[in-house]
Amino acid sequence: MPVIPDKYRGSKVYLLTYCELIAAARRRGTVTYQEIAKIVGLPLSGSYMGKEVGYLIGEISEDEHVNGRPMLSAIVVSKQGKPGSGFFALARELGILQDDTPEGEQRFWEKEKTAVYATWQTEL
Repeated sequence: MPVIPDKYRGSKVYLLTYCELIAAARRRGTVTYQEIAKIVGLPLSGSYMGKEVGYLIGEISEDEHVNGRPMLSAIVVSKQGKPGSGFFALARELGILQDDTPEGEQRFWEKEKTAVYATWQTEL
């Protein structure tokens, strides 16, 4: 049973966002919340944008976790270059983050980002 109920799963914006995240992971890059908002057709700022983008990338990350892969949302960052609080909250709900300290969250994020890059790296 999913932690996050279906809202975007199976939709065009889910697939477009998923493809964008994989492309960024393959080049060892990041994607901003604003870039995802453009894909979805949302405003580029505000709490509504943050909530909807967070929900969408949460669904994607939960699906990745269920399939034995790291959370793709580890490479989704704010203008400050870091993931939002929802990233860490979902990791806790999924049981893969136990350390509530800022240092523990930072270590988890770095580890998850590295795992995303390794999972999606281009084979030569």
